Amino acid sequence: MRIGIFGNNYQTKKQKFIKLFFEHLLKLGAKIWIDRPFYNYLFKYFAFVPKAEGFISKKPLSLDIVFSIGGDGTFLRTANWVGHRNIPILGINTGHLGFLADISTFEIVEVLNEIFQSKYSVEERSLLQIEFASQYCYMKNYALNEIAILKRDTSSMISISTYLNELFLTKYLADGLLLATPSGSTAYNLSVNGPIIVPQAHNFVLSPVAPHSLNVRPLVIPEDYKMRFIVKSRSKNFLVSLDGRSRIFPSGSIFKAQKANFTIKIAKRLNHNFYDTLREKLSWGGDTSKYKMIN
Repeated sequence: MRIGIFGNNYQTKKQKFIKLFFEHLLKLGAKIWIDRPFYNYLFKYFAFVPKAEGFISKKPLSLDIVFSIGGDGTFLRTANWVGHRNIPILGINTGHLGFLADISTFEIVEVLNEIFQSKYSVEERSLLQIEFASQYCYMKNYALNEIAILKRDTSSMISISTYLNELFLTKYLADGLLLATPSGSTAYNLSVNGPIIVPQAHNFVLSPVAPHSLNVRPLVIPEDYKMRFIVKSRSKNFLVSLDGRSRIFPSGSIFKAQKANFTIKIAKRLNHNFYDTLREKLSWGGDTSKYKMIN
């Protein structure tokens, strides 16, 4: 089995897990390709040299599955590399919350055995695609979680005139606006009180960030809608962020956004689902009595 591995650079407390992970992969007969920054990190801080066939690069590489070791940020970086390659990604959570990277380090041996026995499912997740002026074509224009249009400084909000299928919706006066996928509904969108959307729903959500009017609420829209945004800022510029990859744009810029023409495949355990993740990560149904004040 041909395996790709990405990881973050905050694994110092996970040294035993990292070594166990690589040792078990080799025991199962895996051929491993590793992201070079992660390899360099393991060598520098752990004095650990993983046995690998080579490094992951931008060149075409045929892999059966890619592992993302870290949090959701590492998963998004992994998805950014996978892109059109149609390779399933399995996220191993060594971070904090982790909705995309939802496999615990404690279950890794069992999970690896299941992967090599093809005992796993694959979920397809929609992405967003944005179009902008040609001088910004170097910026990768896909997002698995969200497109965020945000003010750049703390002085004044921005205005975002929004059109859905060329019908005018409203002019958002706010610190920003999120266009989120179901995958991204539990990320930035959740922190601005946007709704959680199950991955199987064919919807996106528009969620304002600190709107000027409390009457402006998040709006769920069909994923086949085409959107257009005209953004103006008193400070002459603003930010556009795609899964955390940000660029500065001048006031008056126009953007078009729609569903991308490909999906990201996420590998999941057969006995695990999105509702399990919600209960675990958000403590739904848990006993909160320990947080009550004692009279």
